[in-house]
Amino acid sequence: MALQPWRKGKVVRIEDYTHNTKRFWIQVPDVQSFDFIPGQFVTFDLPIHEKPNKRWRSYSIASWPVGTNEFELLVVLEPHGLGTHYLFHEVSVGSELSFRGPQGVFTLPEKLDKEIFFICTGTGIAPFRSMIYHIMLHKILFHEIYLIFGCRRKTDLLYYNELKELERLLPGFHYHPTLSREEWEGHHGYVHPVYENLCKNKPGAQFFLCGWKNMIDEGKKRIVEMGYDKKAIHQELYG
Repeated sequence: MALQPWRKGKVVRIEDYTHNTKRFWIQVPDVQSFDFIPGQFVTFDLPIHEKPNKRWRSYSIASWPVGTNEFELLVVLEPHGLGTHYLFHEVSVGSELSFRGPQGVFTLPEKLDKEIFFICTGTGIAPFRSMIYHIMLHKILFHEIYLIFGCRRKTDLLYYNELKELERLLPGFHYHPTLSREEWEGHHGYVHPVYENLCKNKPGAQFFLCGWKNMIDEGKKRIVEMGYDKKAIHQELYG
């Protein structure tokens, strides 16, 4: 894949979302339509370091392609992250950001002829939101899709009402949020027991994991132990 040139994006909207996340809408003025494949990401060159490779920060696109020149990002504030501190405290509506993209191969297979398990933590939910809306809007045929999303507390749930509504509107899509630090009416604990239980009859499946390294490493180990081939596992590492 050819390396794409740097281009300018303009911040047109910012929303304080949860206690530690923000949503950013970026417009690309030099194109009529910013085209990307759901699951791809963009890389920013932020003025946070003298060395170029220490200024680059990548974020998955949380929106889906609809023929406009805007896209949405979901960003979590990292306590020691120079990039997210810059985005949270220095960037405002009207700010220009240098970015490259879209990039990445963490995308859906051509045929969705097996059950799909989207397994994520935190802002790792962003590429899956993009994929699910794309599937619904284009009426793409699929077997079953399970979105298993892990976070600590109810206040950390991202796109919760939206995904509950999508579950109602899209037959075959199943939303399974789980909380590790709070009891509630839904799943309690980490993501792994949720998909293990759903896979106890070992259906043909593809697994997409997005989030922190510890979750992904544990997920890959458990999925292989369930008897699935490593080739059925796709990952996008955060942090």
